[in-house]
Amino acid sequence: MIRFDILTLFPSMFSGPLTESILKRAQDAGLIELGLHNIRDYATDRHHITDDTPYGGGGGMLMKVEPIVAAVEAVRRPKSHVILLSPQGRLFNQSIAQELSTRGHLVLVCGRYEGVDERVRETVVDDEISIGDYVLTGGELAAMIVVDAVSRLVPGVLGARWGAEEDSHATGLLEHPHYTRPATFRGLPVPDILASGDHGAIATWRRHESIRRTWHRRPEMLLNVTLSQDEQWYLADLARETASTLRTHLNRSSSS
Repeated sequence: MIRFDILTLFPSMFSGPLTESILKRAQDAGLIELGLHNIRDYATDRHHITDDTPYGGGGGMLMKVEPIVAAVEAVRRPKSHVILLSPQGRLFNQSIAQELSTRGHLVLVCGRYEGVDERVRETVVDDEISIGDYVLTGGELAAMIVVDAVSRLVPGVLGARWGAEEDSHATGLLEHPHYTRPATFRGLPVPDILASGDHGAIATWRRHESIRRTWHRRPEMLLNVTLSQDEQWYLADLARETASTLRTHLNRSSSS
């Protein structure tokens, strides 16, 4: 089991994404626990103020250090891992999700406004995570993504019929194409191999299609994947095919 404690100014934002579908079933089964904590509840002034103007001037407001630290200290355990969702953090990926899934307790701190007082990082934060090189209005959406990606790696969350081992990025490759009924739709048939009953051939086809899709869409991922000799030959054929297509395109462009 893994527990997530989420510290936010807007706990109602989580009522849909974390209370439906797989995450709801996982909570009902006791596989994951979710706690939502309003940072305002930890402000000690009469108006529960959680932000203030920055020292040195500048636009925007900063989240104050005292309420955040008090909230973290209220939920933190001896082996908790406290994460600040921040555009300055390490870029979230499947490897990090796998790493976090082995921890028993994650505390996710959702920043807002222009950010948080630096002393939050210096006193209670163990890790900073960013979900991409863009700016959001707050860390809530990022926290939802982290919870979803990490939870589905907890054994049992996806159920007996599904697993996360073959998903895109889990193997270092993008996932192969999937098909279900009908066998033909608008002239587009399901590949014959998938109906052959030859499980070995199907596995090879799926692996090759994963390599093909990764080569065309995210070729840089192939730098970190271990391929068999046959798969290396297959990738070389894809590279020659791409080079041939490019030469044809350049020749047509130069002659027009």
